[in-house]
Amino acid sequence: MKEEEVNRCQIQEWYPKFKSVSIRTQIHELPESFIQYLLDDSGPFLLPVSIYNDDALPNRIHNPEEEEDYQVSEGSGDESEQSSPPPSFPELELKIKESIESLGGVVFPKLNWSSPKDSAWISTTGSLRCATFSEIALLLRSSESLIHDLCHAYDSCSDKSSSRPQNFFLALRKWYPSLRPEMEFRCFVRGQNLVGISQREVTTFYPILLEKKIDLERLIQQFYEDDVRLKFESENYTFDVYVTKDERIKVLDFNPWGAFTLPLLFDWEELEQNTGEEGNNVDFRIVESQCAVRPGLKTAVPYDYLDTSTGSGWDQFLRNADMELQRQTRSSEAGA
Repeated sequence: MKEEEVNRCQIQEWYPKFKSVSIRTQIHELPESFIQYLLDDSGPFLLPVSIYNDDALPNRIHNPEEEEDYQVSEGSGDESEQSSPPPSFPELELKIKESIESLGGVVFPKLNWSSPKDSAWISTTGSLRCATFSEIALLLRSSESLIHDLCHAYDSCSDKSSSRPQNFFLALRKWYPSLRPEMEFRCFVRGQNLVGISQREVTTFYPILLEKKIDLERLIQQFYEDDVRLKFESENYTFDVYVTKDERIKVLDFNPWGAFTLPLLFDWEELEQNTGEEGNNVDFRIVESQCAVRPGLKTAVPYDYLDTSTGSGWDQFLRNADMELQRQTRSSEAGA
């Protein structure tokens, strides 16, 4: 994998080309001071001071029982440290507030590649839904998974020349409360040919997918040929789509081929064996029964960047799960 292939998957790179077939998004370049704020773990957890009064979150996040841990007695400690002003990013906050309003008042945030999925638990809604700058800052500041974007974006590149991109961007994406997880799919492109499609949410069996599988495959294939193939320049990559109720398709994301991108209902070995020759049938995989669901992957890194490479812990875990599923299926068939 080359750095240029990873760079093409940054949202600020691909979104302008696919804006007409994607979710409404506003993108802002982040100042280096804000990046350093996200990386700083040297002191108490402080949220930026808001220039507005409509943020309901406190400036400091802490356990009330540990309040004394933050008290400084007179004449003790570093005076300069005591007087350090809390972080503030008024220009960025103003731009973000305007974007949130233009997107209907509610958004979910994402950096160049990743969203702070692992910190959704800390929000008042238990999701990535944000209506203020403080809520966005809380999710970003609490996320360990964003360390991928901030420090390890090019770790899998054969021509790695840097640990981080030159610039970071915050993408604010319009929040849709009625999105159906069963209608999200990951598409695998090899040699600029669509070779595989996988149900994105593999922890649940959705009977409707059995009914609509043929139609969904046709829709996604046609969308790839008409709207993706000639616009995305990499030879090998993946992209995620969402199929709406009226059968329109929206691009959600692009990811590199292999590395930390999850193959979901495939494994990378079998995908690598597909030559990508034109005319090959697309392998479309869905969870076809309740006993075929995959275990939930609840970890401290984003779902898209779990290490499931050969030999990894998750690789062995998933292999064992597949073997157990096959055993149960054989037992069920023998008893029928």
